[in-house]
Amino acid sequence: MRFLFLGDIVGKPGYSAVRTELPAIRQQHNLDAVVVNAENAADGSGLTPRQFRRLIECGVDAVTMGDHLFRQKEIIDTLETSHQIVKPANFPKSAPGRTWSIVETAAGKIAVISLMGRIYMRPVDCPFEAVDQALSEIGDQVDVILVDIHAEATGDKQLIGRYLDGRVTAVIGTHTHVPTADSQILPGGTAFQCDAGMCGPYESILGRSVSRVLESSTSFVPESFYVATKDVRLCGAIIEADKQGRAITIERFEKRINQ
Repeated sequence: MRFLFLGDIVGKPGYSAVRTELPAIRQQHNLDAVVVNAENAADGSGLTPRQFRRLIECGVDAVTMGDHLFRQKEIIDTLETSHQIVKPANFPKSAPGRTWSIVETAAGKIAVISLMGRIYMRPVDCPFEAVDQALSEIGDQVDVILVDIHAEATGDKQLIGRYLDGRVTAVIGTHTHVPTADSQILPGGTAFQCDAGMCGPYESILGRSVSRVLESSTSFVPESFYVATKDVRLCGAIIEADKQGRAITIERFEKRINQ
C-alpha cells in the first residue's frame, strides 16, 4: 500500500489547496489512501461538517484532529456518526468521537489512530495506554496502521515512534506546522517523521499573519491573529508498506501552489 499523510490544514488557503490539488496528487503519486490532519481548517481553528464532507469528496480517506477538536462545536455530530474522522485516542472516554478508524482501499485496509502529546499541551490521558488499547481493539483486521502524534515536543513524538516501532506502519507528527528533516524507517520497520509540516501559507508565523504576531509579541498588545495567504504549500509524507504492514519507504512530500 502506498499512502500520503498531509500535515495540519490551516485556514482557507490550505483547505482550498487540498481540495483543488488532491485528485491530481493521488493520480500522480499512485496513492492508495490519503489521510489528513484538519484541526486548523476552519479559519485556523477546528473543522466544520461542511469542510469535512468536501475533503472526503475530493479524495481524503480519513481525517485526524488534535487539541482544537471542539473549536467548531457543530463537528460533534460528525465525530459521532462518521467512521472517517477520529479524535485523539487519549482524550477522555466521554469526549465524542472514535479513537480509531478503519478505511478500506483497493490495496487493503488501513487503520488510523490519533494521539496527543503531554508536554506543553492541555492535560490528556496517557498516550501509551490509549494506543495500546486502540491496537488491542483493532487486532488483525487491517493491513496497515498509521498513527498521527499531535504534540509540541519532539521528544514526545520520538518516544511514541520508538514505543510503536514494529507494531504500526507509520508514526507521523503534527501540531508544530514546521516540516522536519528526520524521515526514517525505524529498526522495527515503522516509518517516522517528527512533523509533517502544514498545508497552508508559509509566508507566515505558523500560518498566521507575520505583522500581527510580531506586533503583539513586541508590544504585548493583544491582536487577532488571522490566517496568512502567501506561499501556500501542501506538506506531508508518502509511505509505502509491504503486505506485512512494514514500511518500505518514507519520503517527505511538498507541493508549492501557484498563487
